[in-house]
Amino acid sequence: MQLTAENILLLGSILLFLSILASKTSYRLGVPALIMFLLMGMLAGSDGPGKINFNDPKLAQFIGVIALNFILFSGGLDTKWESVKPVLVKGIVLSTAGVFITAITLGLFAHYIMGFTILEGMLLGAIVSSTDAAAVFSILRGKNIGLKRNIGPTLELESGSNDPMAYFLTVSLLMVYEHKDDSLVTLIPFFIKQMFIGGGLGYLMGRAMSLIINKINLDVDGLYPVLLTALVLFTFSITDFIGGNGFLAVYISAVLLGNSSFIHKKSLIRFYDGVAWLMQIIMFLTLGLLVFPSEIPPIIGPGILLALFLMFIARPLSVFISLAFFKMNYREKLFISWVGLRGAVPIVFATYPLLAGIEQANMIFNLVFFITVSSVLLQGTTLSQVARWLHLSVPQKIKKRSPLEIELTDSFKSELFEVELGNNNPVVGRSIVELSFPKTAIIIMINRHGKFIRPGGSTVLEAGDKLAVLADNKEVLPKVYESLRIKTN
Repeated sequence: MQLTAENILLLGSILLFLSILASKTSYRLGVPALIMFLLMGMLAGSDGPGKINFNDPKLAQFIGVIALNFILFSGGLDTKWESVKPVLVKGIVLSTAGVFITAITLGLFAHYIMGFTILEGMLLGAIVSSTDAAAVFSILRGKNIGLKRNIGPTLELESGSNDPMAYFLTVSLLMVYEHKDDSLVTLIPFFIKQMFIGGGLGYLMGRAMSLIINKINLDVDGLYPVLLTALVLFTFSITDFIGGNGFLAVYISAVLLGNSSFIHKKSLIRFYDGVAWLMQIIMFLTLGLLVFPSEIPPIIGPGILLALFLMFIARPLSVFISLAFFKMNYREKLFISWVGLRGAVPIVFATYPLLAGIEQANMIFNLVFFITVSSVLLQGTTLSQVARWLHLSVPQKIKKRSPLEIELTDSFKSELFEVELGNNNPVVGRSIVELSFPKTAIIIMINRHGKFIRPGGSTVLEAGDKLAVLADNKEVLPKVYESLRIKTN
């Protein structure tokens, strides 16, 4: 088939539709949807019945980087500060030291056992050293896996924040390859610069996003997602431009924004959940197209050895060493070790050696692909079972549609939005009549611990209350926040 613009749109829409149908089937079969997306791409590729000849690592990398930005941003928006705060140090240690230990361990194995040069082995280890945010988020949330003792927030924080470390290691090793005379000591300032600028700009942009969204007062509500999309891409690109880690900046900005109050919060979070799924599908389809299945059989033996070593030795070793000084029992550490899923991110990072002209780049890419598929198939399909074996699973509450999620018709001229009261909010314990609420706004309903109550003037507010506020217009929103003692910047 000749690839005209019309044919590309036709094929793309068909692949998207089939991928969504396949994901629905995959949950019934217990197979992670991510594998189905990859499979659809492979079937559409030059070695499959689709016969689409796609061999452009640069374009695949470009698509992967954009997709990863939105996947990390969506994951950050969904990250609750109250949940991750108790596990913040553990998550950071796992996403830095844990990634480093995994990369070194697997790299040495690839060098001494598989015959790679030390640099190629370390590069392979670095590429697959991080757990994948898309894989972990989708499987934990898709399967409604409930976990004890803050294990869930630890895993999501780790997977959302460890890609920057893997990216740093991959880029650093490629720099060493290109400039063999440079000392490894020169990478220390590079690391500090990457993390310091990435973290700093991520914090500043997170605050700026909240301020801009609340103050800009757009006439068309549909422009708010467009505005936020521009801010996400700007955060990544400006951070990368001045030498920082763009992925880290995007994730941190999303966490800060997601834990602040801003207009259209619920609809924007839902929008980016959909965007993240779209990006996952596009990314996995693209990477599936880039893989040539006919090249996989020769590396199955080495691939199995590397995958098993990563899952049963390198990952557990990194987890047990990283968490050695934290109060966690061996069952919790074993489960965290098992949730070391690799996803599309390692495959995206594996395109960097292809573009850098590394001698064994093609073999590294195919091995990374094989390791990723093995990880998602074996670990992704057994998460809930392993959690039960280790007595770490708890019944997960099924989310019900709330009356607070009412969608107003176009003819309705008022604004309806939801405000949640934190544990330390000064208005907790006070009655509604004491709030000095603006005359053009009213609290019409309160969601309290899953029950809905109709408030009156004497109703006393409690921590965790979700207030449905009806206002004449969105301009009154800052006054509502002021009455509820909620900071917007």
